[in-house]
Amino acid sequence: MKLALVFNPFKYKIHEENILIVQKYFGLFPPLSLAWVAAIAEQAGHEVIIIDSRTLRLSKKETLKRLNLFKPDIMGFMMTTYMFPDTLEWIRYLKNNLNIPVVIGGYNLRVYPRESVSFSEIDFGVLEHAYYTIPALFKELVKENPNFDNVPGLVYKKNKKVIVTPHFQKIDFNKFPNPARHLLSNELYAEFPTERKNFTVMVTSLGCPYNCRFCEAGNTNYNARSPEIVINEIEECYYKYNIREIDFFDYEFTCDRERVLKICNLIKERNINISWACRSRVDTVDKVLLEKMKEAGCSRIYFGLESGVQEILDKVGKGVTVKQISNIIDICGDLKIKTLGFFLIGAPGDTKEIIKKTVKFAMGLNLEYVQFSKCLAKPLTSLWEDLISKTGVDYWKEWVLGRETDRVLPRPWTELTNDDIDKLTKWAYIKYYSRPLFIVRALLNLKSFVEFKRKLFAYIDMCFFQKNIAVKDEDFLAYNENVGLLSKIKISGYIRKLKLYFKKNRKSLKNK
Repeated sequence: MKLALVFNPFKYKIHEENILIVQKYFGLFPPLSLAWVAAIAEQAGHEVIIIDSRTLRLSKKETLKRLNLFKPDIMGFMMTTYMFPDTLEWIRYLKNNLNIPVVIGGYNLRVYPRESVSFSEIDFGVLEHAYYTIPALFKELVKENPNFDNVPGLVYKKNKKVIVTPHFQKIDFNKFPNPARHLLSNELYAEFPTERKNFTVMVTSLGCPYNCRFCEAGNTNYNARSPEIVINEIEECYYKYNIREIDFFDYEFTCDRERVLKICNLIKERNINISWACRSRVDTVDKVLLEKMKEAGCSRIYFGLESGVQEILDKVGKGVTVKQISNIIDICGDLKIKTLGFFLIGAPGDTKEIIKKTVKFAMGLNLEYVQFSKCLAKPLTSLWEDLISKTGVDYWKEWVLGRETDRVLPRPWTELTNDDIDKLTKWAYIKYYSRPLFIVRALLNLKSFVEFKRKLFAYIDMCFFQKNIAVKDEDFLAYNENVGLLSKIKISGYIRKLKLYFKKNRKSLKNK
């Protein structure tokens, strides 16, 4: 079979945890979930393409042209809860023109499997990971009389009723092939702190054993790939795709200390000159481990810090202390490991005074980067459960079903209004990044003009174009330093004028 996987662009949503300018410059990441599905399908003998319409800035019509050239038998999409309507819109357009089956997957299917597949445009959903489901589904699709009840973890419609088949197989992450990066434009990807090219992301473990109240991955089964498999994928990235910077997207990369140490030793043994970043907690690292990570190329760590006030840390179930945070960030500074701190604005118990203390605390840590996110009741979190209990409505379920509008959600766990939280989030960013000494240090640490341009535009946009209150942006485009220049300086306008000039003066220019 021929499978076409499409990663569509999406608009900014008022209910998002990031404010608009942060979302704009957050990064363009390879659609790793689709790349894994592609690898699994290829391993089973099928032909696959990935069309990353978001990164390539392809319209629906341009995407359709590529699909018509490939002539797929089935299309696949990743459906996130937050961007569900955007992807559904693309599915409707493409299916209406191609009239082929559509299969969807993603974390949203585990929360709302029946709701997600209830739409006539969607034929199949993958409930778990695709490892067993996709090959089994394709085997049935080529049969004259397919029996989809035989496909594990499949969501499909039978006699106008949505069926969810059981998935008895145990997911062993070690069995997964490496993502099909040969189907991606690896030179185009970057995130806000990126310093080297090419850049990619990797996931080396699933789940997280910790139980933060705001995180959808909290208290989920931890399933890690072996150090040997991880290093083989790193080598593939390095030698085959010329990748020099990797961001490990694991929820908690340093969860298993011995595994991290083995990965670091293997990177050094194989002499791979790679820079890498990861996500961590301050209570799962120490000086010895951080030294080993630094020696193996770790240049940046993203720490979930959440607040600078112990009372708030306790209320969100973080399980760490303010002192632990300060100690670990100091050690990282001594080792020249750059740090990014994730903080929550509007967390349970937050007040204006507490948020000001948190920002002051963050400034005292001398983090290279901070991200202030609006605390949101995400599906499968305890905050989400509390919100449903208090309001009697599951907003996200209604959103997926198309019965809800894009709007800010209640935050009954704080006395702050949603407008307060929007204003404080913008204020926190400008307060943190506008310090003269911070700006000088950041300029001295720049590695390229591309990095300088990215960060300059982000700062200007944050100061002058970020609204105080979240608003819709129908023309939203993620910053792409490789495809056009996204800034308030309209270079595209000059290009259009030049094209018009050459068009009008084509004959005279030829004569010259």
